[in-house]
This record gives sequence, C-alpha cells and structure tokens, in this order.
Amino acid sequence: MQLSRRLTDHFLPNHYNLSLTINRMERRFEGVVTIHGAMQSNGSLWVHAKDLEITNAVVDGKTVECSAGTDDELEIKVQSITGTKHVVVLNYSGQITDQMHGIYPCYFEHEGEKKELIATQFESHHAREAFPCIDEPAAKATYDVTLTTEQNVTVLGNMPVSLQRVENDKLVTTFDTTPKMSSYLLAWVIGELHKKTATTVSGVEVNIWATPAQPAASLDFALEIATRTIDFFDEYFGVPYPLPKCDHVALPDFSSGAMENWGLITYREVALLAEPGSVSVSSKHRIAAVIAHELSHQWFGNLVTMKWWNNLWLNESFANLMEYIAIDAIKPEWNVWFDFAGYETVMSLRRDATDGVQAVQVDVHHPDEISTLFDPAIVYAKGSRLLHMLERAIGREAFRDGLRTYFERHAYENTSEADLWSALSQSSGMDVGAFMTPWISQPGYPVVHVDADGLRQNQFFIGDHTEAGRTWPIPLGAADSQLPKIITEISLSQPTADSTRLNQDDSAHFITHYSSDRMDAHLATVRSGALDPIGRLQLLHEQTLLARGRVIESAALVPLLDVYRDETTENVWDIIAVTVGELKKFVEDDAESEAALRSLAENLAAPQFERLGWTAELGEPETDTKLRATIIGMMTYGETPDVLLHARTLAATDPVSIDPELRALVLGSAIRHGVGDDLFDSLLDLHRTTSSAELQQDIASGLTSTKSQPQIDRLLELLTDPQTIRSQDVARWFVYLIRNRYSRAKTWQWVQTNWQWIESTFAGDKSFDDYPRYAATGLSTAEQLNEYITFFEPLKSQKSLTRVIEMGMSEIKARVDLIESDAPAVRTTLLNKK
Repeated sequence: MQLSRRLTDHFLPNHYNLSLTINRMERRFEGVVTIHGAMQSNGSLWVHAKDLEITNAVVDGKTVECSAGTDDELEIKVQSITGTKHVVVLNYSGQITDQMHGIYPCYFEHEGEKKELIATQFESHHAREAFPCIDEPAAKATYDVTLTTEQNVTVLGNMPVSLQRVENDKLVTTFDTTPKMSSYLLAWVIGELHKKTATTVSGVEVNIWATPAQPAASLDFALEIATRTIDFFDEYFGVPYPLPKCDHVALPDFSSGAMENWGLITYREVALLAEPGSVSVSSKHRIAAVIAHELSHQWFGNLVTMKWWNNLWLNESFANLMEYIAIDAIKPEWNVWFDFAGYETVMSLRRDATDGVQAVQVDVHHPDEISTLFDPAIVYAKGSRLLHMLERAIGREAFRDGLRTYFERHAYENTSEADLWSALSQSSGMDVGAFMTPWISQPGYPVVHVDADGLRQNQFFIGDHTEAGRTWPIPLGAADSQLPKIITEISLSQPTADSTRLNQDDSAHFITHYSSDRMDAHLATVRSGALDPIGRLQLLHEQTLLARGRVIESAALVPLLDVYRDETTENVWDIIAVTVGELKKFVEDDAESEAALRSLAENLAAPQFERLGWTAELGEPETDTKLRATIIGMMTYGETPDVLLHARTLAATDPVSIDPELRALVLGSAIRHGVGDDLFDSLLDLHRTTSSAELQQDIASGLTSTKSQPQIDRLLELLTDPQTIRSQDVARWFVYLIRNRYSRAKTWQWVQTNWQWIESTFAGDKSFDDYPRYAATGLSTAEQLNEYITFFEPLKSQKSLTRVIEMGMSEIKARVDLIESDAPAVRTTLLNKK
C-alpha cells in the first residue's frame, strides 16, 4: 500500500497569521489565515481543511478558486508556480461540535450555573478542523494567533499574551509569535478559569489552571511537580525549556489523558488536580507521572519532532521513560522503578505476545491509521521498556549525553530514528542502530529457555500464531561471567548452573523459561527472602505468561502462590493479585472450585490484612498505604464475612469521607454484596453532582461492580446519556462492565446494539478502538468468539479498526482454548488444596 500523499512535498509553510472569531453561543467560528510558504513542485497548491467552509481564497494578491479533494485536501487552483515564496490567504468558517477534537466545548457547573470552556485538541491531525493548514508534523512553522471572543473570560494560548483589547464589545487577544512547531501542537483555551503560579529556577512562569468548580487547594500538588520537573529537565537535557511560560489546564471534557501542546498543556481533571484529603496516594503518583510525561514532550516531540507518524514512538516511548527518570529524581522515596516493573513491563509483555500486534515503529499509510498507533502497551509501555534496556546497555551517562547531542543538533527540526541512534552511538561508542532496530521494527519478543545444556531463544506467543523466525540481540543480564552479555543466535550450547538467573534487573524485553530444577532453585530464593522484590515480581509474572502461552500448565500457578505467602511488598502483591485473576477464568462456571480459589485468596492475604487493617497508621510508608487496597481487595474476593460487613458499613457513610485509597473497592464490595437500590441510587446522584473527577471515577468503579440485572440495565442505558456520563468517560464505564462477569453478556449486546452511536460519537477519536479492544478482554466463550467475529469482521475494512479487531479475535480464541485445555487440572488442583 502506498503512503497517502504528503502535502509538504508540494507546499511548505514557514509562517501562519491566524485570526479567529469564536462565537460560543452560536457554536460557530470564523477565521482568516495567511500562510507564508514555498512551492515544492509544479501544479496546484494544496492544504488540509476538514468541515470548513472556504468563503474566499487569495494567492499572492490574486483571487483564486478552490475545491475539496480526498483525504481532507483542499485544492487551491493557481497557475503553475514553483520555487519562490508565496502568500495564501483563506477566509473560512466552521462549526463547534461536541466531538472532543478540533475546537470543542467543555461543560461544567459552578454554584448551580451551567458554564462552558472552549478548548482545542489537534493531535494527531485535527488542526485542519480549526484552520486550513499543512497538517503534517514535518510542516513546522511559526504562528501569530489572534482570538476574538466574548468578554470577561481568560484566553490562553501557546505563548504569552502580547496585546489584549476590547473592540465592538468583543475581547481581542493577540499572542506572541510561537517558535517553529508542528500544527498539532497549536492550542487555546477560553473561559472562566483560576490559577496558581510559580517560577522555575531559570525564570519560566508555571501556571496550573482549573475551572472555578475546582478548589484552589487542588492546584498545589501539580504546581510543585510541574515546577520541579522543568528544573530537572533543564539540567538533564542540557537545553533549557524554550518558552517563557508553561500553562497546565484541567479540562472538564477531554478525550485523552493529557496533551503536550507547547506551552499550553491540557489534561483531564483527574490527571492534574489533587485536592488534599480526598485524593489517594496512588492518584498523586499518577498525576505526577502524567505531568512529567507531558513536560518531557516539550523536548521530545515539540522541540524535536518526528518527520512522520511512523516514528510516533520517538515522542511517546521517550516521554514514557522520562516520566520515570524525572519522578525518580524529584521523589526518590516513591521507588518508581518498582512501578515501572509492575505496570509498564507487565502491560507490554501481555499485549506484545499476541500474533498480529504492531511493532513499536510501524508504517502509516493513511491518516485514519494514526489513531491505531497510540496503543498504550506498545508505543508507550514497550517502547519505554526498550529504551530503558538501551540505557542500561550503554550506561546512564552515555544515554544522557546522547540525548543532549540529539537536542542540540536537531532543535526545531524533524527527525527519524536514525538521527537518535547516531547521537547515542556517538556518546556510547556502540552501534546503537544495529542493536535497537530489531527490537523497534519487529513485533513481539523472545522467550529464552534455560536448561543444563544451555540457552535457546524463540518468539513467545499467546494463542494461535504463524512462526516468523524472528530473533533479537538479547542482553542476558546474568551474573554468570561465563555467559556472554548479549546473544544473537537462536541457541547457545553453554552449561548453566542451577542458580543462573537471566535479566536480573528486569530491563530487557524478554522472558525466561527455566527447567524445573532451575525453577525450584529460584523459588527457594523467594522462600528465603534472598531474591530482590523486582526479581520476585518478575519471576511470578513470567510464570503467568508461560501458562497463558501453554509453555507450562496453568495449574502450576496454584502451588506457586504458596511460595509468596509471606510477601510484604506492594508491587509484588499486585502480581499476586494478577495471578489470582489469571485463575478466575477457569472457575467462573464451577461453584465449588471458585469457592476454593476465593479461600486461597483469603488465606494468602490474611497475614497482611492482620498487619495493615483498615486504617492507615500515622507516618506509615506510602507503599503500605497502597498495599492495603490490594490486600482488602483480595479479602473481599475471598468473601470474608467481617470484611464484607465492614465495607457495607463504610459505604453507608458519606463516600467523600472514605479513605480515597480504599473508596472504589469499598463501594464496589457494598454494591456487589448489598441489597436494595438505596446505595446505588445515592451514589448515582452523587456522581451527577460532584465536581471531583476522582470521586466520580471511584463511584463508576463501585456501581459497575453490581450483580443486579436491573441495575446493570440502568447503567447500560446511562452510557449514552451525557448528562450522567461524560463522553470522555464512556469507555471507562464500558471496560468496567465488560469485565464484570455478571454484566458481561448484556454489555457485549449493548456494544452490538449501539455501534452506530459509538461510531458517530467516537469515530476519529483515539478512544474509538477501545470498544473492540476491551470487548476482547472480557469475552471468554466459544459462542462469544463467534459473535465477535460475526459482528466485527465487516468492520475490519475501517483502517482505524483493522488491527485491533484481528488481535481481538486472536485474544478471545486463545482464552477459549486455554480454558478448555487447562480448566480441569486447575479445578482439581484447587480442590485438592482445600
């Protein structure tokens, strides 16, 4: 398939003058854009414009005709011109719609009055919905922006305001000229906002903004993290933050988690705001990570930008890694590399084992395919894991020095991976391109089999697959000095000791299958406490993967859990919970074996529950605060009567007063095991009226835990009611419901019945493919597999859905086959433990 046409091959802009009048009440905007640029080839002049009405077109002072083409292209019909500078002036108008891209409204309520912000979301190719432009990342240009709006509002843009005045009862705001940047990074926010401000060491003004519905105190934590993170990146990258200010804005309606617009970063409220006393420790850590991620983009992505979307990972993989490097530097007590091992590593390994998964770097043939690139498990998690592997391979100093060279060499330019490999090779003396290309360009990862005779690698798969003969240069990470640092061959005939353990820091992207005698030796180190926490986490998680890949028996996971009975580390307990979750699918339709699994979970968690209890001790480690939620979650799954009773008692109080670390699981337990609709109704009312995004999220988690079929019916009806569930949150509610065994069948039917609504609401948005993707995570029967294939097969022709549907089919089939083959042994093993 040929790549879609690049308009930069025909016309290359260097500066935009954009003047836009926003008529919020009439849901319209009118603008005039002046584009300065140069023709690159003979023929007509082309720009991108989508759903815009062009009312006048002038090129070099002469009025010309224009007409719409395919792929959002606008043909400006000029006499054949080439080579020299040209000026294009276009007058146009467009509609403000509720789709959360282009220019759109954000709704909120303050003191009983319904209000709105006007915001933008232009990544990946939605700037064309706001003004005619060359909407490609390589079309970097400077921008002069003037916005005409209603009065008595705050108007924010990428740059500071240079002039603001009132004309004809309208507020006219002109901003300073932007640096040279890509169109998808342009942004503005308009409306009633308040802020808190600080200044970095280098003098950058940092502002945290929110609507007046949010308390001022909720801005403080983000302000501290944002300011300190810019200071850290200034020093780490050796290139100062290049703008005079950095605004961070919490938007009530926002499809993504956050967006790195240069100098005007936008967020979901839950990803930026932390109200003291009502936000969990886990949420504060997530907020800090998101802020650091978006700030790293101010260098990775904004200052230096990929040439085309096939190198999206140059933005996202690096930002994902840098959020951990930054937070580790400013909050070392958080031990964020444990979180990396327990989240990024786990997510990437689980997704990357399905045949058909995309590589980190993948060709993009059409703009509609761009949204499919934003697979969080691959471009974000796997990509950052590979870069972490590279950092360990060449050393931290060489890694940082290479990045500094990269930014100095390519500031305000567009790059490909070769430019980055060149800088890192220069700093390290290693051929980085040769090492990294197989990892970046190939999907999947290897499993290394270790026995007395040596090592052997092959690609690891979960489910049906086609062998592709892929190999990787694998950094073994072994303490055994007799083993090489890197193996590239399929097998290595090298005798290994029983104690040989590979990938000791868990940074390389592979898993290990040890022979039974070697596995016994490693489990002995777990029992004795000699193995470090990341090693314990890694060993257990890899066994769950090997079971899913049919390399070992799923029943082997049951006795394995006993080895972890004395575990006290939060991140390791997260994987214990994952392992119990792996076993749940085998017992859902067998009451006796399910009771045995519940008992196992309760017995495992009981010692830690006795240690931690329900209430945080003053000054306790944050890791214990987070662990308490995991342990009580295990106890509620075990249906311990006293625990269920206490959860119902807590839920009957004001939900705001419940420990935010426990609130979601307390509400979920009470709803799942409660009687009547009173609590359900009161939580639904609170969800409608509260301005706290975190409280809304906890309530959603609680309500969707229900077993009640009438309550499930009500929730499914509410998914299409934006007055109750914002469009940005529908996917979350859907995921909760499809994963609840009691609501799964009805939720799957809801997807099929409401597909036209899903398509009209979310098509063109990054969340569109969430529905086939997450439906596949919940469905687990042969009948549901057939229904999935029947329903989604005709939709594979949509470029934004093709890959995710194919992977969904593979994922469900693998689950169905695994349950059929392993369920009897798992059930027998569980019952024998009783």
